[in-house]
Amino acid sequence: MKTNILGIYEDEDVLLHAIDKLQADGIVVADVYSPFPIHGIWSRLKLTTRLPYATFVYGAVGAVAIFMMLYWMSVVSYPLKFGGKPLNTLSFIIIMFVGTIFIGTLLTFLTYLGREKMFPGKQVILPDPRSTEDKFVLVIAKPEDMNDQETKHLMKMLKETGATEIKESTVNDHE
Repeated sequence: MKTNILGIYEDEDVLLHAIDKLQADGIVVADVYSPFPIHGIWSRLKLTTRLPYATFVYGAVGAVAIFMMLYWMSVVSYPLKFGGKPLNTLSFIIIMFVGTIFIGTLLTFLTYLGREKMFPGKQVILPDPRSTEDKFVLVIAKPEDMNDQETKHLMKMLKETGATEIKESTVNDHE
């Protein structure tokens, strides 16, 4: 079981300033839940993703596969000559473009669902259900060796940074 300390905020600007102040004090913010995307939160939490690289690879492989399929169908398997035109023409480009976008998008979507362990029927686990309505929830993973004095100091800092509510919650490690 892990314990998290939650700071619940009413305003996104107050939340962003709170993240800056907490990080300046050496406190690691584990996650932020909000009812809408917040501009700049990824850079503040120093989060990165490799999903764009995967999308590029999926698109490149898709473009090559589509070209090979079109070439095989039009030149090797069933070649038709019309008016002396070459078999391998620029008409491939439109189909390759649309197919590349389709394959890149579909495989990126499936990669995202797999990476986030999202599947039909999965139970949603939110630290505070109000984060889908109008509250901003800042999650700090509480280290096991944190004593009561450090916990009180952290809660005091959350209050000073504008948290309207502060609470502790426990989560299973496998969630």
